[in-house]
Amino acid sequence: MSRNYVLSCCSTADLSAEHFQKRDIRYICFHFQLGENWYSDDCGRSVPFEQFYAAMAEGVITKTSQVNAEEYRDYFESFLKEGKDILHVTLSSGLSGSHNAAMIAKTELMEQYPDRKLFIVDSLGASSGYGLLMDRLADLRDGGMELEELAAWAQKHRLNTAHWFFSTTLEYYVRGGRISKAAGMFGGLLGICPLLNMDREGRLIVRSKCRGKNRVIREIVERMKRHAENGTEYSGKCYISQSACMEDAKAVAAAVEQAFPKLSGPVEINSIGTTIGSHTGPGTVALFFFGDSREDDEKSSR
Repeated sequence: MSRNYVLSCCSTADLSAEHFQKRDIRYICFHFQLGENWYSDDCGRSVPFEQFYAAMAEGVITKTSQVNAEEYRDYFESFLKEGKDILHVTLSSGLSGSHNAAMIAKTELMEQYPDRKLFIVDSLGASSGYGLLMDRLADLRDGGMELEELAAWAQKHRLNTAHWFFSTTLEYYVRGGRISKAAGMFGGLLGICPLLNMDREGRLIVRSKCRGKNRVIREIVERMKRHAENGTEYSGKCYISQSACMEDAKAVAAAVEQAFPKLSGPVEINSIGTTIGSHTGPGTVALFFFGDSREDDEKSSR
């Protein structure tokens, strides 16, 4: 379909390459290091997800690199040269400096292309929650929404994408300095699975600490019941992303489908990409849906 503007995001929206292509969502890739080599975070094509998480489990060190302003400039300019306007939605500024880099590129390009339009929106989201927002924007675009209105909608409704997730191991929280080694060891012995969500500033916040996998699965579904649009009458899409723990993701999906019979189709399970996965490690399951606007820390932790 011929369109007069481009809908774009970063690879950290953690949708499959096929999904991006099907919905005509363009994306620019972050970068990651695995051992001695750097790769593009390209939906698992350079390094398959199974290989990536197996290497992490074996202790191979990973690092990540955001898209810089020069890369954004070249990427945006490829569309502007074609006479296309752009809506680009970035990874949360609470996790990365990529939004700032995109804004720098925009400032430079608007001087060169004064007749074109380039909107940059901070998703305040990550992984397939960010992807869920992009999918909704694609729906609105396909329904005929114009560029300016779509950018305003994204800005207004970005906090309605709920992000809840848990980890079945504390090892990578220790590695990343989120918790101390002593707390990680103690929590591991007790089988603690932290339940986190994303706050109004797009930052990851621990909301509760559940003992055991079954307990945390029940709790994450309860959070969806509490916060989903129309409660258990929720009729929108639901995405899950997971890092090398597909069986746990399937257990969450089954519980969600049972609790929310009016979902618009089965829960879609994606892989957590190599950028986000470098920080979560294997063993993370994330649940995403549309709901109430993210509340403050006190209300969300109840």
